[in-house]
Amino acid sequence: MTPEMGLQSNGFFPRSFDADLIKQRILDLEHGRVGFYSVGLYPASLAYNCAMQQASMDVLMLAPRPGRDLLGAFSASAREGMDPEHVAALEQMASHTQDGQQVPNALSDLIRECELVVLAANSNHIEEDLQLACRLRQEMGREHVVLACLAGSFTHDPISNDSYVLCEREPNLAFFSGFHRHGALRNPLDSFTANFCHPNALTALLGARLLDRLSPNIQVSPGVHNVEGQYIKAAKNMSSVFAGFGYAYHQDNPGVLPTLLTLLLDQCLDQAATVSMARRDRQRLYNRQPFPLTELGYGVQRIEAALFRGGDMEKVRDHTFTQLTAMVADVRGSMMLPVSGKPTRNFEAGQVLASRMKDLQRCPHSMEELEDWCEAEGLRKGGLEGLKALRYWPQIVRQYAIPVHDASMVNLLYMAIYGNTATKQIAFTVLTDSRELSAYCQESVRPTHSRHFAEALQNLQQPEAMDLIVQAVIADNARKAIGDDLALEDGTDSGQLPAYLRAMNVIETALD
Repeated sequence: MTPEMGLQSNGFFPRSFDADLIKQRILDLEHGRVGFYSVGLYPASLAYNCAMQQASMDVLMLAPRPGRDLLGAFSASAREGMDPEHVAALEQMASHTQDGQQVPNALSDLIRECELVVLAANSNHIEEDLQLACRLRQEMGREHVVLACLAGSFTHDPISNDSYVLCEREPNLAFFSGFHRHGALRNPLDSFTANFCHPNALTALLGARLLDRLSPNIQVSPGVHNVEGQYIKAAKNMSSVFAGFGYAYHQDNPGVLPTLLTLLLDQCLDQAATVSMARRDRQRLYNRQPFPLTELGYGVQRIEAALFRGGDMEKVRDHTFTQLTAMVADVRGSMMLPVSGKPTRNFEAGQVLASRMKDLQRCPHSMEELEDWCEAEGLRKGGLEGLKALRYWPQIVRQYAIPVHDASMVNLLYMAIYGNTATKQIAFTVLTDSRELSAYCQESVRPTHSRHFAEALQNLQQPEAMDLIVQAVIADNARKAIGDDLALEDGTDSGQLPAYLRAMNVIETALD
């Protein structure tokens, strides 16, 4: 994105000190419209909810991607269950009259008529859509239309072979997300929460107000953590695949599920907390706001974690974003099997993975084979953001220095799909044996052994640190006394280690 495209400024107000001009702008925003471009399952379902609640048709505009049908993302059975009057309302939102005829809206129409435009494309198209929106905004003199995205995956630059969170590269891009199942959004009695995040608290507040007016069923709260929010969504989509696998494969072993789901949630948030420390605008995020974050609904201004290293306290994590209820609810909800209706598509992909692994007694040969399995079950691979995010996982780990013990679950899933034959066999054993999986969940969250012992050596004055080294020396002496002889007699080697330890060794070597 080049600077002249205008994303350096992505706010509702011009840089003016004229009180009357600003007052008029505030009044304009009170009657402003929201546009969704590139209409897929979520925007169309949200618009359907808006129609069900008889919300004003002047509030929401839709613009399908050129050549795409407005309801093309829905299955035939889902379309058959829609009320014709509500569908007609959606069609009205997605078109306008020109020369006496109804014509589909384009992105330029949303830029012209709306104050907030959400670019709803997935990771395949979001960057090109953002470039187009910035260019149109500049050409049409509508620089104060705020742009937001929904994309829940990582962006990849094929030239530099680099992967990243788009909001981190474009820190003024807003991010909109919350927990939603597109089927449930068509339930007139259900309600939902969402967060609208922009690094400027005032823009976040006004953007959330605009979105909150779409439907009385949808409550939108403001936040500033767009980078963390987008990362959480990408990590959540990968974790949801694992959760779907766990529910399906271990349905007869329910004892492992609470541990698995808790760990998936915790690691998703811990990873985002590490990503937060890498923000280029971090100081401005907290120190140069028009009002304190507590005025947006945050419980406290900042939640930071630090470690004692080399005699100094070093800040390593920022968990402030976890005060955004809808973001955390999105992670929890996406990893749950619903009481009624279907789970998320990524969760369904995990169920497919479990079913095929149980039948074939092996991991998929490749990501392409897994995608074929999903396609055969009616899951379009283009909508499986969790699998797309997984492709770039090693690059993301390096880009943001994600600790291995904060990502052990996604690491295991990655190895099951992208590992070599021997690694896949180890991963298969861990994933499918509840004892191995439970042990992996418990042990893999510890820091890597090298760091663990290195920190102990630096803190020998602490009894726990001294005990750790003493026990290591005793264990090493015991191994020398009896272990080597036994290995010679019965052929014992590292291959006889439990599968979960072998998996940890492989992962630490490959990704640490």
